[in-house]
Amino acid sequence: MGFSCGIVGLPNVGKSTLFNSLTNSQNAKASNYAFCTIEPNKAIVEVPDNRLIKIGKIENSKNIIHTHLNFIDIAGLVKGASKGEGLGNKFLSHIKEVDLILHVIRCFDDPDIEHVEDSLDPIRDVKIIEDELILSDLISAEEQLKKLKKEIDKNKENKEKILILEKIINNLMSEKSLKNLSFNTDEENFLKTFNLISTKPKIFICNISEKEKLEDNKYLDLVKNNINDDNATIISISAEIESQITQLGGEIEKKEFLDSLGWNNSGLDRVIKSSYIKLNLITFFTAGENETRAWTVKKNSIAPDASSIIHTDFKKGFICAETTSYEDYIKYGGLKGAKENGKTRQEGKEYLVKDGDIIHFLFNV
Repeated sequence: MGFSCGIVGLPNVGKSTLFNSLTNSQNAKASNYAFCTIEPNKAIVEVPDNRLIKIGKIENSKNIIHTHLNFIDIAGLVKGASKGEGLGNKFLSHIKEVDLILHVIRCFDDPDIEHVEDSLDPIRDVKIIEDELILSDLISAEEQLKKLKKEIDKNKENKEKILILEKIINNLMSEKSLKNLSFNTDEENFLKTFNLISTKPKIFICNISEKEKLEDNKYLDLVKNNINDDNATIISISAEIESQITQLGGEIEKKEFLDSLGWNNSGLDRVIKSSYIKLNLITFFTAGENETRAWTVKKNSIAPDASSIIHTDFKKGFICAETTSYEDYIKYGGLKGAKENGKTRQEGKEYLVKDGDIIHFLFNV
């Protein structure tokens, strides 16, 4: 099950450098002029997980297969993007395809890198992007509303959809946000069909200078104090340092470099961890001599739904899920020891899969 993270922001804020660093690639052009990226750059990134490695070693597995996230570097937006400025409509359509938005904000001074607004002001920059996303949603919602009103008698659900869209449009116009709107389960399902950018989870990434500490930046403090969202996730990162990390050879070198900076983990690790939280994701594992593998599912997924990530036939013929927690698996040296100590359970169709579960699914062919 693949999830996608779209990297957005003004031109020259470090999006492409960050993309190249996070994905350990050179797919994205990083140049000192606007619109050097037209088509979105895409890359699949393995999700680092030490638990997977430890399970694979205990099983002596021939193959270790990580789960992954998709990163998409979307071209820089500018003021007027929702009206087509700077190829804006095309860029905004790419954002609608992603599950999570990573909004990169320039928080470093550098006279050699031009700013599309001719000055550095992170709060203004955030507002430009946020306003364009909201205006794009407003245009989209109004167009969908117009179409539904013409087709009101074609589907019994159209009346309810119209009411929801009218509520959305009123909030976007008055509050420039949907965060204060609440929806019931049925409305939430309709909301997904509208594919509005404002409903997507978001992480703000402050790109700071490589010369500064992660939490010691005047612009970072400014962003934290002015983002008008209690649920906002804000991460500081140095795209330049992340770029240096990707050029190091082995894991030992990378760890030594991180230790010299006083960091516990890399920017990629922090972005992935925050992305999983925002997307409400967990990881379970399948383990064996041939293959140990990580799988990504939504939190509170029931066992049959989790099994369908592996193969749809698993869900159709689901019998039970033989489940061992990661803690018990490690404590008793693997599945054999966990079983002998009564720590492997047979769970039924209503079992909610937990993060770290090692599962063997039993099913009828």
